[in-house]
Amino acid sequence: MPSEEINALERAIAEITEIATGFGLDFYPMRYEICPADIIYTFGAYGMPTRFGHWSFGKTFHKMKSQYDFGLSKIYELVINSNPCYAFLLDGNSLIQNKLIVAHVLAHCDFFKNNMRFSMSNRDMVESMSATADRIAGYSVTYGTDAVERFIDSVLAIQEHIDPSLIQPRKLGKTHLLEAKMKELKDAPPGGSKSANPYDELWNLDKSNSGPQEASSGNRAFPPEPEKDIVWFIQQYSTVLEDWQRDIMTMLHDEMLYFWPQMETKIMNEGWASYWHQRIVRELDLTVEETVEYAKLNSSVVQPSRQSLNPYYLGLKIFEDIERRWDREKIFEVRELESDTSFIRSYLSKELVNDLDLYVFEKKGPEWKITDKAWENVRDQLVLARVNGGSPYLVIEDADFEKNGELFITHRYESIELDLKYLERTLPHIYSLWGRTVHLQTVVEDKKARFSYDGKKVQRKFI
Repeated sequence: MPSEEINALERAIAEITEIATGFGLDFYPMRYEICPADIIYTFGAYGMPTRFGHWSFGKTFHKMKSQYDFGLSKIYELVINSNPCYAFLLDGNSLIQNKLIVAHVLAHCDFFKNNMRFSMSNRDMVESMSATADRIAGYSVTYGTDAVERFIDSVLAIQEHIDPSLIQPRKLGKTHLLEAKMKELKDAPPGGSKSANPYDELWNLDKSNSGPQEASSGNRAFPPEPEKDIVWFIQQYSTVLEDWQRDIMTMLHDEMLYFWPQMETKIMNEGWASYWHQRIVRELDLTVEETVEYAKLNSSVVQPSRQSLNPYYLGLKIFEDIERRWDREKIFEVRELESDTSFIRSYLSKELVNDLDLYVFEKKGPEWKITDKAWENVRDQLVLARVNGGSPYLVIEDADFEKNGELFITHRYESIELDLKYLERTLPHIYSLWGRTVHLQTVVEDKKARFSYDGKKVQRKFI
């Protein structure tokens, strides 16, 4: 970029930052970098400037870069949730494009800093991911690239199944006794354990704190309560993992905890950034040419999509409606306290559903048809689609199913069925991490169904 363009951009950044601060936005110190398309799309594929190597990131990069090369899509910027906050601008952006983008990323950074879902974020995750990449590269040298990559394949297959509210993992028993029982289960033949229940003694560790019936029952489930954090549980209690594998699972678990708030607030975050880039750019003294270019770019960002729900559009409209119904102070309160589910449930009104022409549609035979336009049902369907960050809600019900060390997982069904092809491809990955038969119970066509994988094939059984 020529020096005069850099100087113009620096002046624009200073002006936009002053305007944003005047509006009350509160963000971390900003660092801007101009990057060529290859770098921007590499960051987009990996999710961060530095991360461990994996074939899936290369696949994503190839798809995104091909769409850019053929003019089908374009990433104008990437912003990293960190302190300081890093924004990467695409080399070749015009000055007005960068003005919009700077206003947009300042609002993103304000959201990262102030939304409660991000309160536990590791603001040094760029450095942490770099350290993780080095450690995984070291394991690849020691244990072989193929072995490490196959293991990471399995972990990434279940990476969304964590518990973001889990700050200090609860301990399910004394460490030394747990390790002994894990060894006992590991040494037992696949058809049965050496004792009736290898975890019985775990529940008798502290009889002084247990009722006599609970301490003596010997039939308590393991875990004692359904466990949402499947990655953490397997990392802690699998009997087949080696130390290096547990270490990788711990690192990938931490990375997913970092990304999770962004999954929970996608609509809010993009809507907030779109709301503020519009407000801020209105305060700038634009030329006629810049005004026309800005209008085209802004409309491409916030226009409704024909194929799917545009989070920029929906989030923007809800924030604008909140300001209309209350005031600007209210939107700051909402930005701080809500996630997508509560945001939609509390603030998507009947009038807004009608104005945006939202409806529920389903595939009936070979065609897609509108099946419901009642605003409450539209709202509820949107909420359900955002529960658990948009991922299925699975919990471990029993890690010693059939008294055989088998893993029993339940899908908390909320009227949305699992993708059965994805399910059947994922079970072998869970099996490789757990080391014994894995069962997953869900609902298929309004009937309970159990899918099981024993290391050979997936079996389906209606209950």
